[in-house]
Amino acid sequence: MSRRPAMVENFLRPARSPSAVAADAVRVAGLLSVVVAAVWFDLTDAGILALALPALVVPRFVGVRPAFDIVCGLTVLIAAWSNVVDLYRGLPAWDIPMHLVCTAVLAALGYIAAARLDVVPLPEAESFRRRTAVVVTTMLGLAFSAVWEMVEWVGKAFVDTVYVTYDDTIGDMVVGGLGAVVAGLVVARVRLTALDAASATPERVGLTRVR
Repeated sequence: MSRRPAMVENFLRPARSPSAVAADAVRVAGLLSVVVAAVWFDLTDAGILALALPALVVPRFVGVRPAFDIVCGLTVLIAAWSNVVDLYRGLPAWDIPMHLVCTAVLAALGYIAAARLDVVPLPEAESFRRRTAVVVTTMLGLAFSAVWEMVEWVGKAFVDTVYVTYDDTIGDMVVGGLGAVVAGLVVARVRLTALDAASATPERVGLTRVR
């Protein structure tokens, strides 16, 4: 079976555990957040929250464990809502942990997505090498950090809802890079992937170490 049909089956499979149900609930909360922002805030805020939706559905497609799925969803939603409620301006230091954690989870998710597409080995594959996971995940995190800063620049230049300075941009990328390194170490040593939907055995909910 090719990877793409397997990923579609992953997305369509029913939740088999309470934690999987909770992960799906986070996805629903993300969709409702866009509606809430459009009704009670404004369309710009709804657009910001809509940018988080891909990060909410990708974990289901690539088949990550429910615990990591929940972490991904909550992290991107908190980051998006922090922008909507202007938390980054009211509490400037909040920007640092958000870039650290957000970049880490997105980089780890990016590695798993690349593995599902046969670009890199899955952690459970015979060809998997820990150093490869660390290097690739770190590179993905740095790339995500650069894209994040581009999006912030667009917001500053055309929407004027984002605070951006040179020092802030460089600092955010450094923090994001550190988060990506941590994510690489996690991917190298902790199995974040669940079984494909095509497998009949339900996955365990907890996170186990990669051999």
